[in-house]
Amino acid sequence: MRSRKHATFLTVLFLLAGMLSPLLAQDLYPSEKDTPPVMEDFFTVKETFRYEVKYGFLKLGWVNVELLSDTLYQDQERKHILTEIESNSRIPFMGKELDQLHSIFHVNDDGWPVEDKYWKDNIDENEMDEIQYWFDRDLGKVYYKEEDGSRDTLDLEDPATSGHLIFYVSRMHAGTDEDFTLPVYVTKKKGYIFGKNSAELDERRYEAFDEPIQAYMLEGSTENIEGPFGFSGDFRAWFMNDDLRIPLEARVKVLWGNVKVKLIEYTREDL
Repeated sequence: MRSRKHATFLTVLFLLAGMLSPLLAQDLYPSEKDTPPVMEDFFTVKETFRYEVKYGFLKLGWVNVELLSDTLYQDQERKHILTEIESNSRIPFMGKELDQLHSIFHVNDDGWPVEDKYWKDNIDENEMDEIQYWFDRDLGKVYYKEEDGSRDTLDLEDPATSGHLIFYVSRMHAGTDEDFTLPVYVTKKKGYIFGKNSAELDERRYEAFDEPIQAYMLEGSTENIEGPFGFSGDFRAWFMNDDLRIPLEARVKVLWGNVKVKLIEYTREDL
C-alpha cells in the first residue's frame, strides 16, 4: 500500500499546475509575453506554490513548492528547490505521509537547469536521505542510493535531472512550438520525458479567477520511467500566458482514470 501511495503522489509531481488565489487579479502580472521565461527570470522573484491533488472526487493530498535561498555545494553557489508532499490522512487506509524532496542545481551554458544532487527525506517515518542521486559531470556519471539500500552508477546524459526540474523546463518552453526531451534518472535507471508544446491559446475557467484564463497547453509522454518520482504514459499541462508561464492545471493518466493537480495558493514577490 505504501509503494502505491508514493507512486500516486510522485506521478503528479513533475506537472504541478493550478490556480492563483482568488485575491489576485489576472492582470497582476503581464498577461502576455511573446517569448517564454529564461531561467534567470525565475530568480528575480520569490514564488511559493500550494497544490491540491485529486483523483475523481477524492482529495489525495497537497504539494508545496518553493525555491529556497542559494546554497553552497562543493564550494560552488547553487540553487535549491524544495517540494513537500503531504497525504490526506482522512482517506481510509491512506494514513499520514509527509515527504520532502530536495534538488541542488545550476544553470548550464545552454540555459538549462541541471541537477547536482537530489534527495528525499521521509519526514513521517523520520528517515532522512532515504533516496539520493549525485550528478558528477567531470566523470560523466550518476551515483545513486535508493530506499532499499541499493547503490550503483549510471552514465550521465545532460541536461540530467531526477525529474524535479521539469517544473522549470516546462515553463521555459510553454507557448512555443519547440519540443523538448529531458533525461531523467529515477528508480535506478535513466528514462526520458518528452514535451510537445503549442503556441495556440486556450480559454479556460477556474474558480480562482473572475474572468476566463488564457493558457498554453503542453502534451507529453515518457519512456523507461516507472514508479516513484516518475510516471508512465501520456500527460497534459496548461500554463498561463503571463511573464513566468505560471502552471494552471495538469492531468496525468493512471491505471483507472486521471489524477488532476491544481494550484490553490500562489505568492510572488520581486527580489
